[in-house]
Amino acid sequence: EVKYATELEVPGDFGEVGAVIVENEHYNELFLISIVLDGFENGPVNVVCDSWVHPRSKDSKNRVFFTTKSYLPSETPDGLTRYRAEELSLLRGNGEGERQQGNRIYDYDVYNDLGNPDSNPDLARPVLGGKEHPYPRRVRAGRPRTESDPLSETGSSNFYVPRDEEFSQVKQSAFSASTTSAVLRAVVPAAETIFIDRNLGFPHLTAVDSMYDQGINLPPRTADSPWTDIVPRLVRTVVDSADDILQFVVPDSMKSKQSGDRFFWLKDEQFGRQTLAGVNPCSIELVKEWPLMSKLDPEIYGPPESAITTNIVEQQIRGFMTLDEAMKQKKLFMLDYHDLLLPFVGLVRQLEGTTLYGSRALFFLTPVGTLKPVAIELVRPPSKEDGKPQWKQVFTPANCSATEEWLWKLAKAHVLAHDSGYHELVSHFLRTHACLEPYIIATNRQLSAMHPIHRLLHPHFRYTMEINSLARQALINADGIIELAFSPLKYSMQLGSAVYDQRWRFDYEALPKDLIRRGMAVEDPSAPHGLKLTIEDYPYASDGLILWDGLHQWVADYVSHYYPDPSLITSDAELQSWWTEIRTVGHGDKKDEPWWPSLATPSDLIEIVTTIAWTASAQHAAVNFGQYAYGGYFPNRPSIARTNMPTEDPTDEAWKQFIDTPEKALLEMFPSQFQAVVVMAILDVLSNHSVDEEYIGQVMEPAWGDDAVIRAAFERFNGRMKALEVVIDGRNANEKLRNRNGAGVLPYELLKPFSEPGVTGKGVPYSTSI
Repeated sequence: EVKYATELEVPGDFGEVGAVIVENEHYNELFLISIVLDGFENGPVNVVCDSWVHPRSKDSKNRVFFTTKSYLPSETPDGLTRYRAEELSLLRGNGEGERQQGNRIYDYDVYNDLGNPDSNPDLARPVLGGKEHPYPRRVRAGRPRTESDPLSETGSSNFYVPRDEEFSQVKQSAFSASTTSAVLRAVVPAAETIFIDRNLGFPHLTAVDSMYDQGINLPPRTADSPWTDIVPRLVRTVVDSADDILQFVVPDSMKSKQSGDRFFWLKDEQFGRQTLAGVNPCSIELVKEWPLMSKLDPEIYGPPESAITTNIVEQQIRGFMTLDEAMKQKKLFMLDYHDLLLPFVGLVRQLEGTTLYGSRALFFLTPVGTLKPVAIELVRPPSKEDGKPQWKQVFTPANCSATEEWLWKLAKAHVLAHDSGYHELVSHFLRTHACLEPYIIATNRQLSAMHPIHRLLHPHFRYTMEINSLARQALINADGIIELAFSPLKYSMQLGSAVYDQRWRFDYEALPKDLIRRGMAVEDPSAPHGLKLTIEDYPYASDGLILWDGLHQWVADYVSHYYPDPSLITSDAELQSWWTEIRTVGHGDKKDEPWWPSLATPSDLIEIVTTIAWTASAQHAAVNFGQYAYGGYFPNRPSIARTNMPTEDPTDEAWKQFIDTPEKALLEMFPSQFQAVVVMAILDVLSNHSVDEEYIGQVMEPAWGDDAVIRAAFERFNGRMKALEVVIDGRNANEKLRNRNGAGVLPYELLKPFSEPGVTGKGVPYSTSI
C-alpha cells in the first residue's frame, strides 16, 4: 500500500470540488483507495475510490471519482452533470461483445451457462430465464454459444463479473476467492481419491461417528494437496507419522450426542424445534384449510385428497383438543412440499441412486410453545410408464410398535432431505443470491455513484456477484455439488425455477409480509412491531422483527433526509429508471405481476430499500451461517434420500430385510459416504466469516459520516444493533423459551449482528458475501 503526495493549483473562483479525474500511467492496473484534497477553507475534500483503475494503455478513458457529497439528479451541479451521465453510460455498455477480465460493464443475461453439452450430452441443461423456466437475470458475459446447443453459453474459465465486484485481496488471501473456488472445484475430485465408489453407503452408524472421532485417512500429500489447502480447519496431521487426516469438527448441534444421546438427531423435539430455529426457518406455515388438498391436476397426479385424516390427527393430539379446536386456535402447522415436488418425482426416479416423493409434515403447537410432529404424508404420483397407480401413505409417531417407530424415522429422513434441498435451492440460493443480482446490476446501471440510494445500498452488494459466479461454476452447474448430493439432483435448478415462478414475490421478501403470508403472524397495531406472532417462541421471527425494525428505521431516517418532499421521488429520473429496470428486465419474467410496489412516495422507497437490504443481510445470515451447525452432522439434515420407503410396493424379501435390520435401511437411505463428505466440507466453507467481513450497523460508509444528519442516524442504528445482541442473549437464557434454551439445545444466535471470523453460527454481514 503506497501513499502518493502532490500539489495542485485550484483557481480561487473554481467553486466546490465535486470530482477528481484520474489517469493511470503505470503499466499495470492499480487499486485506488482514496484521494484527500487539503488546503481548502472548509476543510479537506474526501474522494473515496475503492476501485481498480486500468492503465491508459488498456483503457483510454479516464476515470471519474466523485466526492462523498451525495446529489439527487436534479440537484447535481452543472460542472458534474456531464460526468455523471457519461459514467453511467460506460457502466451500461452497449450489450455487445464478450466481456473481458477487468471490464466494468453491467448488463443482463439468462442462466444459460449451467450446462456443458459439448463435453457430454447428459450435461445439457435448460436455460433458466424466460417463459418456459422463469428465473432472475445474471450479469452478462457474452461468451460464445456451445456447438451442441445454440441457446447455451460456453462455460469457459471466463466467468465474468465487473472488476470492482471481485473479492478483495484480503478476502482472497485470508478466506479467499481462491479458497472458495478451490473447494467448489476441487472437493469433488479430492473426495473421489478417498471413495472409489460414489454410491457406497455407511456400513453402520459408528462409521458416521468415526468421521468426527477418528477422521478419514487422506492420500499422501503431493504438490497439489487440495484438502489441506481448501479446508484447513478440517485437516490435521498425525504427529508420529506425518499423515494427513480429514477430521470433521463436531458441530454445535451435536451437544446432545456428545452426552450419549445416540439418536438426538431423529428425536421429534429436534425435528419440530429446527423448523422454527434451524437453518431453514422460512418454510413452516399455518394450516389454514382442512382437509388438505392438492391443487395439481388429478388427471396427471391422482386424487388430490390428502391421506392425513381428522382421525389420524386427533389420535396424536388426544388430550390436548379436537382438530376443530386446533384449527380455530391456530395450533396446526405444516412443511408442505407436496405440490412443489410431485411434478419432479417421475423425473428424479429415473436417475440412479436416488428417489423422491411429494411430502407434507404436520405439527401441533403444544402448550409449552414447542412443535410436536403429528404426521408425515409421502406421495408418489401415478406412472404411465409402468402403469403404477398413485401411492400415498401417512406415517405417525409410534407409541408401542417398533416397526412403526422405524418407519417414522425413515419418513422423517425423507422430509428432512426435501427440506434440505428446498433450503439450499430456494431459501438460500434463489432468494438471497440469485434474486439480488438484478438489484446490483440495476443499481450500477441506473443510479450514479453520487446518488444517495446508491450509497445506501452499496455495502449490501459487496462480493455477491463474485460468489454467485463461483456458484455457477461448481455448485449449481451440471454435475456440480448440488446435483451430486441433493434430492432433485440434475433437476435441482428447475425446481428453483418452478418455485420462483409459482411463489416468489418481491413484496413477500419483506419479513413482516412473509410472516403474515405464511400465517405465522397477524397485523396487530398494539403488539410490538405491529405484528402478533402465531408462535410466540419463533426465534427467527422474534429476533428478525427487531432487526427488521432497526433496519427500517435507519432507511427511513436516510430516505427522509434526501427526499423531504414526495415530488422528489417521482421527479428523480435515475431512481425511477432503476426501479423500472429491476421489475421489467432484472426480474423480467415477473414484469406483468400486479403485486410490484409502486414508487411514488418516500414510504414506498423506504419499504423497497429495506426489503432489498434485509434480503442481502439478515435473511441471508439466517439461512447461511448455521449450515455447518445443523448440517455438519449429516444424519441431522441428510441432503438426499436414496431409497424408497419399505412400505412402497414391498417384496417379501425386502420387507424381511427391513424387519431384520432396520438400521441398515436407514443407512442405505442416507447420503453415500462420498456425498456426505462433499456436502459437509462445502457447508464448513459456506458457514465461514472472512476476516474482512463488514457487519450490519458496525461499519459506517464515508459518505454517511460526512453528513451530520446521516451520521447521527447511523449511530442510532448502531445502538439498536448492539441492543439486539443483548436481547438475543437474554432470550437464549430464558428457560421458558424452549426452542432456544434447554439441555443440549443450540442457542439461536444466527441474527446476532456481530461476530468474530470463522464458523461461529452468528453475525449478520451487510451483504450476501459467501
